Amino acid sequence: MDINFITICDFIGTLAFAISGIRLASAKHFDLFGAYVVGLTTAIGGGTMRDLMLGHAPFWMTDSFYLVCTAIALVWVIIFRKLLVRQNNTWFLFDTIGLALFTLTGMEKTLQAGFPFWTAVIMGAMTGAGGGVMRDVLINEVPLIFRKEIYALACVLGGGAYWLCYVLNLPKGYDAAACAVTVVVVRLLAVRFSLRLPILKGEE
Repeated sequence: MDINFITICDFIGTLAFAISGIRLASAKHFDLFGAYVVGLTTAIGGGTMRDLMLGHAPFWMTDSFYLVCTAIALVWVIIFRKLLVRQNNTWFLFDTIGLALFTLTGMEKTLQAGFPFWTAVIMGAMTGAGGGVMRDVLINEVPLIFRKEIYALACVLGGGAYWLCYVLNLPKGYDAAACAVTVVVVRLLAVRFSLRLPILKGEE
């Protein structure tokens, strides 16, 4: 896939995740610096874990783009604070967009590094969901992936759709679209119909 496309996905995903993190920090009454830290952590957390596990220097350490992008997100939330903070659906929208695009970029970068598909699926899920886990810890919430709500599983299913397109030898670009659309659709359906995974119960 063309590197420019990955860069575009990175930008949109970073902006979306940063906005989602800053929006939640604002709802918790964090100050501007605290909100920026939460937004940046949300945007770079998953990718940092991915790069470390792949044996690479974390991407944000060699490119200030991600720091600037988070600053843009902070300004965006300041300007549209009333709209973003009061409506939960705006947080869900940005979080879902970031989740889908980061799952895709995580898979792409892993495959480009020469790792097999099953590793790419795991790294895609980690890239997509990792930042959200760190965000929830910072704002003192139970991470979404540990609740009943379907979150990281959407990333895994998106990775599966990417792999299926590869197996079927579909034209270039279909894999990326299938991955992103699957993540978004799974999240939408899960929230719309309150779909949950079974709960593991201990002895009563």
